Amino acid sequence: MANIKSSKKDIVKSEIARQRNVACRTAVKTARRKVLDAIAAKDFAAAKTLLQAAESLIARAGKKGVLKKQTASRKVSRLTKTLSEAVGAGK
Repeated sequence: MANIKSSKKDIVKSEIARQRNVACRTAVKTARRKVLDAIAAKDFAAAKTLLQAAESLIARAGKKGVLKKQTASRKVSRLTKTLSEAVGAGK
C-alpha cells in the first residue's frame, strides 16, 4: 500500500475506473448474447431491436476506451452479419 496521499488517491481512482470498465464490458457481452439468443430462437424482429441497443452499447464502450475502436467495430460488424445471414436463411 502506498504511503503518499496522492498515490493512495490514484489507487482508489484506478479501482473505481476498473470496476466501471468491467461493468461496461459485462453489459456488452450480455447485449451480444441477447442478440444471438434471439437469432437462435428465430425471433428476427426482437433481434433487430436488440441489435440496435447492442450496437449503441458497443459503440459507447469503444468511444470511452473500454474496448479498442477496431474491436468495437468488429463486434458490431459480426453481429450484423450474423443477423443478416439468419434472416436470409430464414426466408
